[in-house]
Amino acid sequence: MLDNDTQARLLQLYPMLRELPAAERETLLATANVMHVPAGTVMFDEDQPCQGFPLLLSGTIRVIKAAPNGRELQLYRVVPGESCILTSGCLLGHTRYQARGISDQALEMALLPAASFHALFGTHEAFRNYVFLLFSDRLTDLMQLVSAVAFQKLDQRLAKMIVSKSNPICATHQALADELGSAREIVSRLLKGFAEQGWVKLGRELIEVTDAAALKKFAEL
Repeated sequence: MLDNDTQARLLQLYPMLRELPAAERETLLATANVMHVPAGTVMFDEDQPCQGFPLLLSGTIRVIKAAPNGRELQLYRVVPGESCILTSGCLLGHTRYQARGISDQALEMALLPAASFHALFGTHEAFRNYVFLLFSDRLTDLMQLVSAVAFQKLDQRLAKMIVSKSNPICATHQALADELGSAREIVSRLLKGFAEQGWVKLGRELIEVTDAAALKKFAEL
């Protein structure tokens, strides 16, 4: 059973649960397990079965597709108030994961058992709408990712990613490369070029954007 504070946070982040009848909501919350996960933990991996439906209370999950050579491409991130469409798809289709999920930061989440997910999806319109909205939003994100990978050069994608993040950016070149599905050496070379243009300043695991307008213009070429 979730404590009162955790229940309050969960219901605020996932308001569709507030629409459940009180007795049914209490029963549902009694089945949820609260998990505290350290940063860098593999939450799920390819070809693994789904263990339940996660509702994030804090932290983020990075969902990636890994190649045999070790290269990675970030598909999307899951933040509090959201859940993972791969998990929803696995539960609905009774299939295994086709990507890997890693905790970006230490996180807290409530995990609903698969049976609870199916019961909610089958009987409550608000929960179904929430899941379908997740699919719609993620499909848009993935279409944008496919378009960027297919039609934009890597330097433009890097520029777009940099200006979308909080300034300064505290991240290694390897982390940025993983997010772009590229190699660290290539990203380091491109960042050095940006620095020579006066668009960024580079430090140890630190990137300071000094000319966001120029980066935006370059990304849109």
